[in-house]
Amino acid sequence: MSELGTESRPLRVAIIGSGPSGFYAADALIRAEQAVTVDMFERLPNPYGLVRAGVAPDHAKIKNVIKIYERIAEKPGFTYYGNVEFGKDLGIDDLKKHYDATIFANGASSDRSLNIPGEDLEGSLPATEFVGWYNGHPDYRDLQFDFSHETAVVIGQGNVAIDVCRILCKTVEELRVTDIAQHALDQLANSKIRTVYMVGRRGPVQAKFTQIEIKEMGRLQDCDAHVEPGVFNLDPSSQAELDDPENKSAPKIVPILKDIANTNPNGKSKTLNIEFCKSPVEIKGTDRVESIVLEENELTGEPYKMKARGNGKMMEIPCGLVLRSVGYRGNPLPGVPFDDDNGVFPNENGSILGGPEAAGLYVVGWIKRGPSGVIGTNKPDSQLTVAQLLEDMPSLTPCEIPDSDSLIEGIRANGTRIVSYEDWKKIDQQEVAHGEASGKPREKLTRVSEMLDLLDS
Repeated sequence: MSELGTESRPLRVAIIGSGPSGFYAADALIRAEQAVTVDMFERLPNPYGLVRAGVAPDHAKIKNVIKIYERIAEKPGFTYYGNVEFGKDLGIDDLKKHYDATIFANGASSDRSLNIPGEDLEGSLPATEFVGWYNGHPDYRDLQFDFSHETAVVIGQGNVAIDVCRILCKTVEELRVTDIAQHALDQLANSKIRTVYMVGRRGPVQAKFTQIEIKEMGRLQDCDAHVEPGVFNLDPSSQAELDDPENKSAPKIVPILKDIANTNPNGKSKTLNIEFCKSPVEIKGTDRVESIVLEENELTGEPYKMKARGNGKMMEIPCGLVLRSVGYRGNPLPGVPFDDDNGVFPNENGSILGGPEAAGLYVVGWIKRGPSGVIGTNKPDSQLTVAQLLEDMPSLTPCEIPDSDSLIEGIRANGTRIVSYEDWKKIDQQEVAHGEASGKPREKLTRVSEMLDLLDS
């Protein structure tokens, strides 16, 4: 019988990724009745995933969840290894040799494509790149966005899309007091964009943003929001969705949209046009984006199963920037089974499927279930995976080398500067100090080299 989970032989678990799902998984493991040690590996020096690099800079309260992760990181049995990349610094064989189980918490970082002509023109970009850029993610630090045109179009109507619209529509004064990356603030200060379109293929009842997000758009300092009143002439299925007492979203969102539609413009310098029942069919331009063609849609089908079908009526919007936010998918990792159709790791209750080679491999978060839910959704999701792992524990094959020493020594010997959690706290303190000096909650270091130089100076 396996002795895993005992004081003499604690269960050893590696977690790949340090976003919310990874931390919630670590917490569930450490709280388990069995003895467990957890090593978390993160590609970047800094932890917290999309809480740091995805949450909009003007939504500071959402980032307070980091305090929970800080407490988890300080618990006995938890060790953080930053600046360590799976597939480069360590692989699946290393994990199996040193850990009894591995949990992948690496998220879904790729945007889905529109699959329309002109999508690859300069000026047509994934929204995640823009989000990473203004949040100071090192991968996107050096991207350039052209704000010299008067009109931008954002495709999608989820919370990411509305975040992008809000950043484009806010004044520099509104953004200056947030933790937006300074390089982004400097470029947005010179933006010529005055009109932003947020385009959704279905109607207001099916909009995916939240009540709080859309309410903000009607209260911006120097931007009028606009909705055509005609979009509230609902088809029977949409009306049924709206009237459904089990629908917790649309009955709150639609009245706010109606208020926006019934509010006269206040002569503000920017305008956000919220367009429903329209789909992009072509992006036009010679060398770069010059316009986008939208087709009007009609909704067909049963409630909650409605399809948007073009009716042939087109509108063309001259613009210089198109950002798409139409869903996300995960990326494969070497040695880990991957469901390419759905962009996730195939799994049952978080246990990765794939035969004997997948034994001891688990998954949490978006790479497990697809890009759905909010930050808090990851907690019960991770707990379910950990429950499955603990249930499987008697059948897990104990690892060959039940310690991390030789693994970590090998990574360092190959020239990788591993960042400990204590190291991260030094970076964190420096960012906060730099931010306070300019009236911001923090000024992020946006290059890996800057973070490492700070630690080694």
